[in-house]
Amino acid sequence: MKQVFTAVLFLMGSVIAFGQEDVATVRENARKFMMSGDMDNAIMVLNKAVQTDQNNTDLQKDLALAYYYKKDYAKGLEVIKPVLNSDSADVAVYQLAGTLYRGTENAKEAEKVYKAGISKFPKAGPLYSEYGEVLDAMKNGSAAISQWEKGMEIAPSYADNYYNASIYYYKQPEGKLWAALYGEIYANMQSLNPKSNSIKQMVLDSYKQLFSSDLSQAASREKNPFAKAVLETFARQSGISAQGLTPETLAMIRTRFVLDWMNNFAKQYPFRLFEMHQQLMKDGIFDSYNQWMFGPVASQPNFEAWAAAHKDEYDKFTAFHTSRIFKMPAGQVYSNK
Repeated sequence: MKQVFTAVLFLMGSVIAFGQEDVATVRENARKFMMSGDMDNAIMVLNKAVQTDQNNTDLQKDLALAYYYKKDYAKGLEVIKPVLNSDSADVAVYQLAGTLYRGTENAKEAEKVYKAGISKFPKAGPLYSEYGEVLDAMKNGSAAISQWEKGMEIAPSYADNYYNASIYYYKQPEGKLWAALYGEIYANMQSLNPKSNSIKQMVLDSYKQLFSSDLSQAASREKNPFAKAVLETFARQSGISAQGLTPETLAMIRTRFVLDWMNNFAKQYPFRLFEMHQQLMKDGIFDSYNQWMFGPVASQPNFEAWAAAHKDEYDKFTAFHTSRIFKMPAGQVYSNK
């Protein structure tokens, strides 16, 4: 009897091991189907995999994601809800559940999910970003920007909070300075993301609107001490804008700005973006950086001509830019002060 029992245990172990290997293979196949846009086949193989291993939360997340891509949000919620209510729910589960509720246009339930997620994972930058998006869709912009700024505080290197904040401020009559700063931070964090080009255009437009106004008067009205210092420093360079705002004149303005800022405000208001500008100036590639930031959105032909005429300098900048990851440190969110 003992020998028979041992043999049964061995067979059970073999079946389990085979099942686990099979699940991994099926899961990989499902991902290939999803990448090719074939959600029906992805859902088919994932459903079979879930039947094989009903406690595998990764499979359930994949299946819910496939339903999301198929826009079958109700089915996706059926799959993800048990995981959401389990101890194994991670940040990705809260993101997926919130996104599925948003797909069903149930903002209230999405809000509950994100609140619960933030309560469980208070340092998860993506949850603040997506919760803010829900609040913004509910026409509660002041609550939305509070979430994005909180996200920047607790997860300063998570890019999407800067993206959302920059767009929010761009829409505000007095928000162009923050739109420019946060937009440029995002462009550096996510330089390969297609959204980066639209943000660069927005940053350029923000600078044009800023320098079309009286910056000294804007500084005198400003109550935020950091913004006041930035506006005062830009105001001292505003004469250059009489030539128009181009990548070249912006490079001149911003060079003088950085020199002035480092002498007068850098210790009081440390800001990684301005520190990077200073480093680029020391390395002799700040002009190239400004061309990268503004050139293509200002005029693609002019940018290409400039890059061809300054090939060595631009190649040096490109080598620098592609070899580093831009991150913001903690404690440098001044817009909510």
